[in-house]
Amino acid sequence: MAAYSERQEIDEVFRALADPSRRLLLDRLNERNGQTLRELCAGLEMARQSVSKHLAILEAAQLVTTVRRGREKLHYLNAAPINEMSERWINRYDQERVRALADLKRALEEIPMQKPSFAYTTYIKTTPERLWQALTEPAFTERYWRTKFETDWQVGSTMTWHSHGATVADAEQVVLESEPYRRLSYTWHTLTPELAEVHELSDDVVAKVAGEGRSKVTFEIEPVGELCKLTVVHDGFEAGSTMLELISGGWPHVLSELKTLLETGETFARAS
Repeated sequence: MAAYSERQEIDEVFRALADPSRRLLLDRLNERNGQTLRELCAGLEMARQSVSKHLAILEAAQLVTTVRRGREKLHYLNAAPINEMSERWINRYDQERVRALADLKRALEEIPMQKPSFAYTTYIKTTPERLWQALTEPAFTERYWRTKFETDWQVGSTMTWHSHGATVADAEQVVLESEPYRRLSYTWHTLTPELAEVHELSDDVVAKVAGEGRSKVTFEIEPVGELCKLTVVHDGFEAGSTMLELISGGWPHVLSELKTLLETGETFARAS
């Protein structure tokens, strides 16, 4: 049954990519992420209703995710399913498909962000309770993220990060929202000399990040039948953010590892 579900996910992605109009919409989001329906329709020889239908298909295939900002509905490219396919199922495809998938994966992970933020969505066969554990408990986060959090997960509480062997403690690393099994938000970590050394970052990079304001990450959990829809929004970056550049390729891999761990009990984590 699991194998059938995986094949369905793969089929939906390739079916969505088969239409040139949908590829055009992805190209437009690749050029400028986080657009409204009105912005995406501008300059296109397609009716608004047609664009809306194509976006619905892309969203069903998880290639596009949406985030509400007041009355606006913003559309984002979602690299998570491409990363999952390349890491978990890539050996099931012939070389031409592998090459096409790799090209798309790179395009999604190298998006020039006009609106400096990320929005990724993935569907995981698990429960909201189990997913919440995976986002908060060290026994889980260490396995797929090589990161542990020292906090009580109460709003306003500070967070100490233990990441890749380095400890990062700072009074501005705090829990912003904590609604168990539904929503979690916290400020992103600072960049200490210890962590910079782990990732082999220069003093210049550390200095640039130190001058930036805090970004934040938000996790939204929504049960969908036997699955959980997990949407991750990482925003609050300044224009030209150095921290944004540092984390740009990380989230698709983290979400792929999280999904693999919860669905199979294993990970494909690479040492870094």
